[in-house]
Amino acid sequence: MYEILDKEALHENLKKIVVKAPEVAKHAKPGQFVMVMVDEKGERIPITIADYDREEGTITMFFLEIGTSTKKLGALKVGDKIYSLCGPLGNPSKIKNYGTVACVGGGVGIASLYPIVKALKREGNRIISILGARTSSLLIMEKEISNYSDQLLISTDDGSKGRKGFVTDVLRELIEGGERIDHVIAVGPIPMMRAVSELTKKYKIKTTVSLNPIMVCGMGMCGSCRVRVGGEIKFACVDGPEFDGHKVDFDHLMKRNQRFVEEEGTSLVRYLDTQWKGEV
Repeated sequence: MYEILDKEALHENLKKIVVKAPEVAKHAKPGQFVMVMVDEKGERIPITIADYDREEGTITMFFLEIGTSTKKLGALKVGDKIYSLCGPLGNPSKIKNYGTVACVGGGVGIASLYPIVKALKREGNRIISILGARTSSLLIMEKEISNYSDQLLISTDDGSKGRKGFVTDVLRELIEGGERIDHVIAVGPIPMMRAVSELTKKYKIKTTVSLNPIMVCGMGMCGSCRVRVGGEIKFACVDGPEFDGHKVDFDHLMKRNQRFVEEEGTSLVRYLDTQWKGEV
């Protein structure tokens, strides 16, 4: 059922796939995700829905090949089928007219930002999109997001495109330059979302972040994705994935995301070894 209809290698281990998933596409909303199992013995991994086409019954996903499961997913070809795809999961983004919204995306998080930007623009917001990546070749969906942005600003770590530096440098310059920003939405690596939240807290600008803790079930039953927000324990899959960035305990989140580093490394070595031997 979940057939890969299109696949594109964007940069080394960065992939984009379009998957046939009519029921998911029918109900998907900005900010939601799916839980993917590549094969019968695979683990469940969360991947954000970057785009959806209700008429065609497809969803689009971007992912980095980092661990065993994402490398297995990246090895699939057009015409191959994904064993299991559950969703849409998580609470949709809160879409309303805030005024001027700074939408900040980093790395693969930019894909998650796209449907949010599109929906916010349709609600009449003024959109300032700030996209960041390590280098220009890792920037994704620049054109798509630009189509729904009043202003698009780019930063790269190496200066290969836009401003050399980080998205927080761009955001700080906007704020200190007198730009009135009513709301900030940040999606990307944890350190990036943390830095954005710390910056906006100084200026008392409401900030929403989309958290990406380790998930197992994606439905609030296992408790693996618990995060600490405002001193309370929340489950990112059912209470989120979006939370008030000023209330998130990022130290707690980063520590929990390191729980299975050793096991993940062992799994990857075994997978690459069997692949090298021609057993996969």
